[in-house]
Amino acid sequence: MKRAYIHKICLVILATAGLFTSARSQHILTLEEAIATALQNNYDIQIAKNDSLVAAIDYSYRNAAFLPTVNAVAGRTFNNNNQRQTLADGSERKSKGVRSNNLQASVGLDWVLFDGFKMFATRDKAGALLEAGTYAAREQVVNTIAQVITTYYNIARQQQQVRATDVQIRLNDDRARLAQYKLEIGSGAKPDVLQSKVDLNAQKALKMQQETLIAQLKQQLVQAMNSSIKEHEFAVPDTIPLNSAITLGDIQQSLEKTNPALLRARSGIDIAKYTLKETKADMWPTLSFGTAYNYSRTINKRVLNNFSTLFNQVNGYNYGFTATVPLFNQFRVRRQIRQDELGIRLQELNYDNQRSLIGLAVINAFKDYQQQEKLLHLEEESIRLAEENVNIVFETYKLGAATLVQLREAQLSLAQAYDRLIAARYNLKVAETELLRLKGDIVK
Repeated sequence: MKRAYIHKICLVILATAGLFTSARSQHILTLEEAIATALQNNYDIQIAKNDSLVAAIDYSYRNAAFLPTVNAVAGRTFNNNNQRQTLADGSERKSKGVRSNNLQASVGLDWVLFDGFKMFATRDKAGALLEAGTYAAREQVVNTIAQVITTYYNIARQQQQVRATDVQIRLNDDRARLAQYKLEIGSGAKPDVLQSKVDLNAQKALKMQQETLIAQLKQQLVQAMNSSIKEHEFAVPDTIPLNSAITLGDIQQSLEKTNPALLRARSGIDIAKYTLKETKADMWPTLSFGTAYNYSRTINKRVLNNFSTLFNQVNGYNYGFTATVPLFNQFRVRRQIRQDELGIRLQELNYDNQRSLIGLAVINAFKDYQQQEKLLHLEEESIRLAEENVNIVFETYKLGAATLVQLREAQLSLAQAYDRLIAARYNLKVAETELLRLKGDIVK
């Protein structure tokens, strides 16, 4: 009977389907729902998307660099002056409060026809900035999903730990009752009873700590999702599905085309190159076309000179071309070009560094993935051995052929086997998630 009970509990822990009994009245939160909620509400993702939208707005106006600028200017001036004139014949004329008003208006167009191809570089740079913003947003999405997955399955892991602790609680409870029975019939010892109860209380305290940790992890998951749901309103299945078909070649293949960090670093090189083109354009002459329509009207209320006008109006248009040739600018452009060339080199070094670091991270993560996979198979065998050992020692203890120390040692081995098994399964899932995160394929 005891063996059947332990075996049943082990199957629950190792199975790929199972929920807390208390979860029946709660909403079962699936991983897909958690990810979808995080993609919609997570603050970090929203910030990254906002930065990307800023670049998208600039990109939508990229062709404006080829368009002219048009400005309209209008103004009216009122004058009230005191005037004094001395003419060539020696006569003087004076007047106070000479009033006049002037109305001016103009519409001008300025169109840069050639600027050393700077406008083309500016347009293409907007596209590179948009790409960089998109990759940055995707990187944040990938990282957030990885965080949600690891937190989600950490909850499942801790729930499995609670189930494993339930096994230990039941074993210790049976041991305590058996020790008490032996004491009552005169074949046991009081220290065995006391030690059994101490061990039972220790396991109950451990379960309380594990349940508190589950509540805290649920809060972390809610925060990552930026959801209003309360931690007691949902449950997470205590299963951890695994993908055993991952190979190193699949992860490394086209890594430079799928990893958002590498793609963003490559966009940084393109942006730096376009910046250099914009700077070099300042060394070329600039040719622009300008035209304007002007209107001016002046009304004088009174004049001192008979040859002065009381009313004057001028209107018409003008146009022309302007060429600006840079001759000497204190080596400003040359200095900036050298700085931009160093900027390109810096971005190239950053890309090479990122590629090296990510390549190393992939190799290390895959080695960890392989190790955890081997450990999982080993611990699955260990749990069966530990379970059988506990059954044998427990039956032997009931017959009086084993000591309490031997039984406690067998129980401790079973508890440690549970811990290692659950940790191996969770660590394998973490390694799997990390590989997919580095690949950039954690979300399609």
